[in-house]
Amino acid sequence: MPGPDNIYVLTESVSKGWRQGVGITCGLISGVLVHTMVVATGFSLIIFEYEWTYTLLKYTGSAYLVHMAYGAYTEKAMQVKIGQKAMVERFIELFRRGFIMNVLNPKVTLFFMVLLPQFVSADPMHFTSMWQMIILGVVFMAVSFPVFSSIAIVSGRIASLVSNDRFWLITKWIKVLVLISLAILLLLSQKPI
Repeated sequence: MPGPDNIYVLTESVSKGWRQGVGITCGLISGVLVHTMVVATGFSLIIFEYEWTYTLLKYTGSAYLVHMAYGAYTEKAMQVKIGQKAMVERFIELFRRGFIMNVLNPKVTLFFMVLLPQFVSADPMHFTSMWQMIILGVVFMAVSFPVFSSIAIVSGRIASLVSNDRFWLITKWIKVLVLISLAILLLLSQKPI
Protein backbone atom coordinates (compact mmCIF):
# COMPACT_ATOMS: atom_id res chain seq x y z
CA MET A 1 0.00 0.00 0.00
CA PRO A 2 1.61 3.29 -1.02
CA GLY A 3 2.22 5.72 1.82
CA PRO A 4 1.75 9.51 1.77
CA ASP A 5 5.32 10.10 0.57
CA ASN A 6 4.77 7.70 -2.34
CA ILE A 7 1.53 9.44 -3.25
CA TYR A 8 3.20 12.86 -3.15
CA VAL A 9 6.05 11.65 -5.40
CA LEU A 10 3.47 10.14 -7.76
CA THR A 11 1.32 13.29 -8.05
CA GLU A 12 4.35 15.55 -8.52
CA SER A 13 5.81 13.22 -11.16
CA VAL A 14 2.55 12.95 -13.07
CA SER A 15 2.03 16.69 -13.10
CA LYS A 16 5.63 17.83 -13.64
CA GLY A 17 7.65 14.88 -14.92
CA TRP A 18 9.82 12.13 -13.47
CA ARG A 19 12.79 14.40 -12.67
CA GLN A 20 10.58 16.28 -10.21
CA GLY A 21 9.70 13.04 -8.42
CA VAL A 22 13.28 11.78 -8.32
CA GLY A 23 14.48 15.10 -6.85
CA ILE A 24 11.86 14.91 -4.10
CA THR A 25 12.75 11.24 -3.56
CA CYS A 26 16.40 12.15 -2.96
CA GLY A 27 15.32 14.57 -0.23
CA LEU A 28 12.88 12.10 1.33
CA ILE A 29 15.49 9.37 1.43
CA SER A 30 18.14 11.71 2.87
CA GLY A 31 15.74 12.65 5.65
CA VAL A 32 15.90 9.03 6.74
CA LEU A 33 19.52 9.68 7.79
CA VAL A 34 18.29 12.17 10.37
CA HIS A 35 15.72 9.72 11.78
CA THR A 36 18.29 6.94 11.81
CA MET A 37 20.80 9.04 13.75
CA VAL A 38 18.13 10.31 16.13
CA VAL A 39 17.20 6.72 17.00
CA ALA A 40 20.76 5.30 16.91
CA THR A 41 22.09 7.92 19.33
CA GLY A 42 19.10 7.68 21.69
CA PHE A 43 18.09 11.30 21.02
CA SER A 44 14.61 10.12 19.98
CA LEU A 45 13.92 9.24 23.61
CA ILE A 46 14.17 12.96 24.45
CA ILE A 47 11.81 13.90 21.61
CA PHE A 48 9.12 11.54 22.83
CA GLU A 49 9.85 11.87 26.55
CA TYR A 50 8.72 15.48 26.73
CA GLU A 51 5.27 16.42 25.53
CA TRP A 52 6.36 19.87 24.29
CA THR A 53 9.08 18.51 21.95
CA TYR A 54 6.67 16.08 20.34
CA THR A 55 3.99 18.78 20.04
CA LEU A 56 6.47 21.26 18.51
CA LEU A 57 7.55 18.69 15.92
CA LYS A 58 3.93 17.80 15.19
CA TYR A 59 2.77 21.40 14.67
CA THR A 60 5.84 22.38 12.65
CA GLY A 61 5.34 19.39 10.35
CA SER A 62 1.63 20.14 9.95
CA ALA A 63 2.30 23.81 9.18
CA TYR A 64 4.82 22.83 6.50
CA LEU A 65 2.30 20.46 4.88
CA VAL A 66 -0.36 23.20 4.85
CA HIS A 67 2.22 25.56 3.28
CA MET A 68 2.87 22.97 0.56
CA ALA A 69 -0.89 22.48 0.04
CA TYR A 70 -1.25 26.24 -0.51
CA GLY A 71 1.59 26.09 -3.02
CA ALA A 72 -0.21 23.27 -4.86
CA TYR A 73 -3.47 25.28 -4.79
CA THR A 74 -1.88 28.36 -6.35
CA GLU A 75 0.08 26.36 -8.93
CA LYS A 76 -0.67 27.13 -12.57
CA ALA A 77 -1.43 24.34 -15.04
CA MET A 78 1.48 23.41 -17.29
CA GLN A 79 1.08 23.10 -21.02
CA VAL A 80 2.19 19.55 -21.76
CA LYS A 81 2.89 18.59 -25.36
CA ILE A 82 3.82 15.14 -26.56
CA GLY A 83 7.60 14.82 -26.60
CA GLN A 84 8.17 18.06 -24.68
CA LYS A 85 10.20 17.73 -21.50
CA ALA A 86 8.35 18.96 -18.44
CA MET A 87 9.72 22.04 -16.74
CA VAL A 88 11.19 21.08 -13.40
CA GLU A 89 12.28 23.06 -10.39
CA ARG A 90 15.92 23.20 -9.40
CA PHE A 91 17.15 19.96 -7.84
CA ILE A 92 18.18 21.68 -4.61
CA GLU A 93 14.62 22.99 -4.10
CA LEU A 94 13.11 19.57 -4.72
CA PHE A 95 15.66 17.94 -2.43
CA ARG A 96 14.98 20.50 0.31
CA ARG A 97 11.22 19.98 0.07
CA GLY A 98 11.50 16.19 0.34
CA PHE A 99 14.06 16.43 3.15
CA ILE A 100 11.94 18.80 5.25
CA MET A 101 8.81 16.71 4.62
CA ASN A 102 10.58 13.64 5.94
CA VAL A 103 12.42 15.20 8.89
CA LEU A 104 9.34 17.02 10.22
CA ASN A 105 7.23 13.87 10.21
CA PRO A 106 7.18 12.42 13.75
CA LYS A 107 5.49 9.30 12.40
CA VAL A 108 8.69 8.42 10.54
CA THR A 109 10.69 8.81 13.76
CA LEU A 110 8.12 6.67 15.55
CA PHE A 111 8.39 4.05 12.80
CA PHE A 112 12.16 3.96 13.28
CA MET A 113 11.82 3.88 17.08
CA VAL A 114 9.47 0.91 16.95
CA LEU A 115 10.80 -1.10 14.01
CA LEU A 116 14.60 -0.84 14.04
CA PRO A 117 15.26 -1.70 17.71
CA GLN A 118 13.66 -5.12 17.19
CA PHE A 119 16.61 -6.09 14.96
CA VAL A 120 19.56 -4.94 17.10
CA SER A 121 21.33 -6.34 20.15
CA ALA A 122 19.37 -6.23 23.38
CA ASP A 123 21.50 -3.59 25.15
CA PRO A 124 20.42 -0.21 23.72
CA MET A 125 23.40 1.57 25.30
CA HIS A 126 25.94 -0.77 23.70
CA PHE A 127 28.15 0.74 20.97
CA THR A 128 27.34 -2.13 18.59
CA SER A 129 23.64 -1.33 18.82
CA MET A 130 24.24 2.15 17.43
CA TRP A 131 26.10 0.78 14.39
CA GLN A 132 23.46 -1.86 13.83
CA MET A 133 20.80 0.88 13.80
CA ILE A 134 22.83 2.96 11.33
CA ILE A 135 23.30 -0.04 9.04
CA LEU A 136 19.56 -0.78 9.15
CA GLY A 137 18.81 2.86 8.31
CA VAL A 138 21.16 2.74 5.32
CA VAL A 139 19.57 -0.54 4.17
CA PHE A 140 16.14 1.10 4.47
CA MET A 141 17.38 3.97 2.29
CA ALA A 142 18.90 1.57 -0.26
CA VAL A 143 15.60 -0.30 -0.56
CA SER A 144 13.38 2.78 -0.57
CA PHE A 145 15.25 4.80 -3.20
CA PRO A 146 14.60 2.39 -6.12
CA VAL A 147 10.95 2.03 -5.07
CA PHE A 148 10.32 5.79 -4.89
CA SER A 149 12.34 6.44 -8.05
CA SER A 150 10.38 3.77 -9.93
CA ILE A 151 7.14 5.45 -8.89
CA ALA A 152 8.52 8.80 -10.12
CA ILE A 153 9.77 7.43 -13.45
CA VAL A 154 6.65 5.39 -14.28
CA SER A 155 4.21 8.10 -13.28
CA GLY A 156 6.35 10.77 -14.94
CA ARG A 157 6.02 8.95 -18.27
CA ILE A 158 2.25 9.35 -17.97
CA ALA A 159 2.65 13.15 -17.86
CA SER A 160 3.29 13.35 -21.59
CA LEU A 161 -0.04 11.61 -22.26
CA VAL A 162 -2.21 14.22 -20.57
CA SER A 163 -2.80 17.65 -21.96
CA ASN A 164 -6.27 18.81 -21.00
CA ASP A 165 -7.22 21.39 -18.36
CA ARG A 166 -9.42 18.93 -16.47
CA PHE A 167 -6.38 16.75 -15.72
CA TRP A 168 -4.59 19.74 -14.17
CA LEU A 169 -7.59 20.69 -12.07
CA ILE A 170 -7.96 17.13 -10.76
CA THR A 171 -4.21 16.81 -10.08
CA LYS A 172 -4.13 20.14 -8.24
CA TRP A 173 -7.00 19.17 -5.94
CA ILE A 174 -5.58 15.70 -5.30
CA LYS A 175 -2.30 17.28 -4.18
CA VAL A 176 -4.12 19.82 -2.01
CA LEU A 177 -6.29 17.11 -0.41
CA VAL A 178 -3.34 14.76 0.20
CA LEU A 179 -1.26 17.49 1.85
CA ILE A 180 -4.15 18.84 3.96
CA SER A 181 -5.08 15.27 5.00
CA LEU A 182 -1.51 14.61 6.04
CA ALA A 183 -1.44 17.84 8.05
CA ILE A 184 -4.70 16.91 9.81
CA LEU A 185 -3.53 13.36 10.54
CA LEU A 186 -0.29 14.74 11.94
CA LEU A 187 -2.18 17.21 14.17
CA LEU A 188 -4.42 14.42 15.45
CA SER A 189 -1.55 12.05 16.18
CA GLN A 190 -0.93 11.19 19.80
CA LYS A 191 2.39 11.01 21.58
CA PRO A 192 3.49 7.37 21.87
CA ILE A 193 3.36 5.87 25.31
